[in-house]
Amino acid sequence: MEPATRLTAPSEQAGARLDQFLHERLPQFSRSRLQEWIKAGRVLVNGRAQRPSFVLRGGEVIDVTPGALPSLKATPEDIPLDILYEDAAVIAVNKPAGMVVHAGAGAHSGTLVNALLHRFEQLSTTGGELRPGIVHRLDRYTSGVLLVARDDAAHQALARQFASREVEKTYIALAQAQFAKAAGRVATPITRDPVRRTRMTTRLATGRAALTDYKVLEQFADFALLEVRIGTGRTHQIRVHLASVGHPVAGDKLYGAAASDFGRYFLHAWRIVFTSPASGERVTITAPLAPELRAWLATLGSGDRIPAWL
Repeated sequence: MEPATRLTAPSEQAGARLDQFLHERLPQFSRSRLQEWIKAGRVLVNGRAQRPSFVLRGGEVIDVTPGALPSLKATPEDIPLDILYEDAAVIAVNKPAGMVVHAGAGAHSGTLVNALLHRFEQLSTTGGELRPGIVHRLDRYTSGVLLVARDDAAHQALARQFASREVEKTYIALAQAQFAKAAGRVATPITRDPVRRTRMTTRLATGRAALTDYKVLEQFADFALLEVRIGTGRTHQIRVHLASVGHPVAGDKLYGAAASDFGRYFLHAWRIVFTSPASGERVTITAPLAPELRAWLATLGSGDRIPAWL
């Protein structure tokens, strides 16, 4: 059972729905579960039960007493997978946008882990029953290459490579507005936004070190196509870093971009380079740009201006 939580609605949240405010402040719970607790009287606003649609004025004291949560465990599901590479230690998967890597609040089926368990049966147990095989993650609407460990020894070897920054990670992003320089670096620390808990921020003095390098591949009227390399793997790193310099990832509403017509934002994990624990050799894996992202570029009149290697 999760502990009870007391929150105070800040004045800038005036006009927000109760369920919306709670989902931002308690992102570990799904909005539907929070709504269930509100209706069950497990959420009190200034000591009184309210409806999920209750509109905050600011200053309210909100007490949340969570109900029992179902135990989460990965379950094999017959879901198609695009396998880019595999050896005795590692599997590389091309994750589609919209697929959650592992079960969590509001997502229990259709996960990448469930698909992997059905396909391979046995994966590393280092991450526990919820995250078998998972050494690193991609956001739900980020597509591209992701590494999976077959056993615990491979998991530990890959984890050491990630920690020592021996793994090279390159992304392709479409960012809003034209860039003044052809390349740049963002190195501001990242931490969770204390007001909007679903977001990360670079605006506070504290945070975890993060390093993002970008290169402009092509400029369009209102966008720029970028090659992005990250030296760290912080939550939402590319998204929050680009937004912090005035260039949010196209379609990324959470960080201030306009909504897209493609049901996602434009961020793709294009290439990863690592040392295979099975062979000791350096391995380079690339994931083809997702079809909907190619279609997106076509709407910009890209023609032959997109690099052939994409």
